[in-house]
Amino acid sequence: MNASEMRNKTPDELRDQLKQLKKEAFNLRFQAATNQLENTARMRNVRRDVARVSTILNQKAAEAAKSEA
Repeated sequence: MNASEMRNKTPDELRDQLKQLKKEAFNLRFQAATNQLENTARMRNVRRDVARVSTILNQKAAEAAKSEA
């Protein structure tokens, strides 16, 4: 999912997605440690998706704070 699609989501939806991505990242790390990981590129994609969602959440929080002030 790209950033423009994520910007259309609500902060609650983004938090849920972040939680799911972090669980997936944990599972991928566990699979890598036990040599069961098939697609190693997925770890990189999940890590970047986590960063992308976090960035958008921070931007939305900054916009909300700016509009209140």
